[in-house]
Amino acid sequence: MAKKVPLRQCVGCGEMKGKWDMMRVLKTAENDICLDITGKKNGRGAYVCKSRECLLMARKNKGLERSFKMSIPKEVYDTLEGEFEKLEAE
Repeated sequence: MAKKVPLRQCVGCGEMKGKWDMMRVLKTAENDICLDITGKKNGRGAYVCKSRECLLMARKNKGLERSFKMSIPKEVYDTLEGEFEKLEAE
C-alpha cells in the first residue's frame, strides 16, 4: 500500500500540498517565530509554499497572525524573507 502523504495548507495562497513540499514556520513556547527546516521542532507550526510570493501573500493577508493567534512584528517577516532567500540561493 502506498504511504499517505500528509497534506498541509499554505497560509499564503491557501493551496493544499504535501507537507514535505512546504516550509514550516514555527511558534515556540517563548512566542518566538522562526523557520523550522527539519519540520520536527516543538511548537505550533504553520506552512508556507517554498516560494517568496506565498510568504508575501501570507504577510499581506495576515495568514501567520491567524495561525498563531498573535500579532507578528514586521521584523519577523523580514527575517523569514531573508531565510527564504538563503534557501533559494542554495
